[in-house]
Amino acid sequence: MENILEANKTLEVVKKVINNAPSDWIDLTTHRLDIYEEKLAKTQFLAQFEELYHKNDINTSSLSNLPTAYDYIRLGHPLSSILEWSIAQLNNIHADQVIAFSSKTVPLLAVLRTNALLGEQTLIAYTGKTNPLQKEEILKEVYNYTFQTIEVDSANDIPSFDGHVIFIANENYPKIEQHSSTVNTYVTQLGNLGSVLIINEDNKSFISEIQHVRRRETIAMTPANSLTALQMLVDSTVTPNLDPNFETNKNAVLSSIKEVTQTNVKALLGSSGLSIQYAIMMGLIHHAKENHSGKPIKIIVPTNCYGGTNDQARRVAALTKNVEVVDLLVDRENNMVDSLETVLSNIASQDGVPLIIAEIPTNPRVEVPNLVELRDVLTKDRQTSDQQKAIEPVFILDQTFCPNVHFLGDNEILASVKTIAYVSGSKFPSGGKCTAGYCTANQKAKNLMNKIEQHLKLCDNEATEHQIAILAKQMPSMNQRIAEAYKNTRAFVNYIHEVLPTAKINFVSEELAEQGFTPSVFSLDLPTKGNNHEEREEYKRALNLRLINLMITELPNASKYCVSYGQLKGSYWTIPATSTQGTTKESDKDYIARVAFSPDLDLDTHKRVFKEFVEGI
Repeated sequence: MENILEANKTLEVVKKVINNAPSDWIDLTTHRLDIYEEKLAKTQFLAQFEELYHKNDINTSSLSNLPTAYDYIRLGHPLSSILEWSIAQLNNIHADQVIAFSSKTVPLLAVLRTNALLGEQTLIAYTGKTNPLQKEEILKEVYNYTFQTIEVDSANDIPSFDGHVIFIANENYPKIEQHSSTVNTYVTQLGNLGSVLIINEDNKSFISEIQHVRRRETIAMTPANSLTALQMLVDSTVTPNLDPNFETNKNAVLSSIKEVTQTNVKALLGSSGLSIQYAIMMGLIHHAKENHSGKPIKIIVPTNCYGGTNDQARRVAALTKNVEVVDLLVDRENNMVDSLETVLSNIASQDGVPLIIAEIPTNPRVEVPNLVELRDVLTKDRQTSDQQKAIEPVFILDQTFCPNVHFLGDNEILASVKTIAYVSGSKFPSGGKCTAGYCTANQKAKNLMNKIEQHLKLCDNEATEHQIAILAKQMPSMNQRIAEAYKNTRAFVNYIHEVLPTAKINFVSEELAEQGFTPSVFSLDLPTKGNNHEEREEYKRALNLRLINLMITELPNASKYCVSYGQLKGSYWTIPATSTQGTTKESDKDYIARVAFSPDLDLDTHKRVFKEFVEGI
């Protein structure tokens, strides 16, 4: 009786959340960054939410004052956290044991990856007539996963198995107490909404590994879909609805990407930039295994690039046969072209398959290599150690900072290089309203796109209908917003030169801007002092934080402590070493301030606060 009462109370609270959820919970990729503590992400949000639950204080105002659940919506957000909490409450388990995914497939792959590293066998038992993993041979040969699948009528029919059992139930939500002795992990697939995974109490050690797969290779269930899932939880008659404008919206987005990139190769739309990147990585590895059987595959990655890129590449290499990450030095005293010459010559001598990931402009130093020299080093004929023609590289270009630059056209500088370009849609494409990303290619790399699409679908990592609707609305104005944001950034950078000339600013030159490189992000090396390197570094790091704290304190409605970029309004301040470079080697981290400006920003107030900072040094 007590359990029934508690369940009813949970469902009543869920109904109130549905009716009173703040609009920011659905409309933005970040919520209340002014009250966010990274070390307490999700736990702090749910702890304070539970206080409201016990006080029965679930109104829009109280929900709005909850802290950020995660620093970035790709990893989770208020509605996905409450969905997980609600399912945990109904099953009388801890919220950490429930993980909601936008993908129906990746939760299975997350468990398979963990078990592959542990050397443990996996049995996937499913109800219904459709095997949830349609391409078993690819998962075994390319991803290096070991598993068996079996169709059952219920969990009671699962045979004895020496290993980890995943049960995919054909019901709204799994009720784990029924089968806890035979099942290790439960997955419920919720149509086009995504899926919910529950980890048995005995397998709680898996939680961090599965969470990290969601962080690096896919995303949490989106806000709009989490809201629908919560509605399904309280009303069994609710079903996920298909957007009647889906095809129209998708065609509009593909048309916008074609116009922006100036390539006729059809783009692919993923649930996030890292979802797209993962499909690119696995698709190209699959292609290499088929076309260059037995040859070493080398993923060439800048040492200090975005942590998600760096980490994902190393995670792929850790599990995939014959794949290795090769460091590429691109910033500070290093030159991308010279570094590529060294790396590609070495890989050629090994008869390896070179897959290069690079950001242009680089992050966080905002540097652009000499593009003619870049083209020449990428198209240079090389020979293996036995004088055979070396395999030409594939250039995987992250152009999130400058999605408006035409790298892919038939007459552009990289036309002779196999080039695939991708963009994080949470930045300028959506203006910070969703995480969806996209990729496309030039004619030279067109034949690689089918393999990339195959892996995007295999992982069920395509963009959601709601994400595509947002992109359809936002993409047409993207280039205009890029131009306006650049003007604000250039004006502020010029102001820093004026009032603090001893600061070192990393930003594109006027000459590069005339070539089309108009990012709205720059990095700032503040002047420092001290008797030795350690003292100078400590002073600079403290000064970074002092500047950021002053900005977000003086301009709380305009400045945020966040890695965001390309949002519709405000400014965003962060330190890459403690945010975007979280998994980067300590020696390669950048303890500098990175700043991003939007098209809608009060430049005069930002100048006033910065001048206040300078006067206080």
